[in-house]
Amino acid sequence: MKLWMNKLSPFARKARIFALEAGIASRIEEIDTIVSPVTMNEALARENPLAKIPALVTDSGETLYDSPVICEYLDTLHQKPGLFPEPGPRRFAAMRWQALTDGMLDAAVLCRYEMAVRPEALRWKDWIEGQKRKVFGGLQALETEVASWGDAFGIVQIGVACTLGYLDFRFADWNWRARHPKLAAWFERVSRRKSVAATIPSA
Repeated sequence: MKLWMNKLSPFARKARIFALEAGIASRIEEIDTIVSPVTMNEALARENPLAKIPALVTDSGETLYDSPVICEYLDTLHQKPGLFPEPGPRRFAAMRWQALTDGMLDAAVLCRYEMAVRPEALRWKDWIEGQKRKVFGGLQALETEVASWGDAFGIVQIGVACTLGYLDFRFADWNWRARHPKLAAWFERVSRRKSVAATIPSA
């Protein structure tokens, strides 16, 4: 299999952590690629018409995107306990939390593009603040939930780890830990996990 990815992308990191946790990372060739909201990556667009990462080319030649679909597929390829719950209420709950963390990352990435790509004279401060409020609304929801996770590390926790890691990497000045001590303590512990430590982004 081939994974179109970038080591700085939190969504690609989600797929990479998942593969490590599932014990199948050795079966995946990582194709490090650059994407931009203003310049089309033509090679990637031939695999994913949205030209977004991650995109996974399976052994049969089919391309899957985006990270929720890729992770569900990877969960069918290993013999360990599934990283997604079985169908039923627990699965719907996990999918809801996955949607929350993906939405938080969408908002954070949009802030990154606005602040790093858009010309300074055209940046919209109120729009950035609106996206930031989405991120902090999600953080508050996770703060109330984190105590129930115990030692669990499945699709929910993978998404949370990638979200918090991206905030540390791109928005350290937001100081998310100040109002979310339970989440901060959980992340400190989880950051020592091999799959998480091995995929920490660096400039």
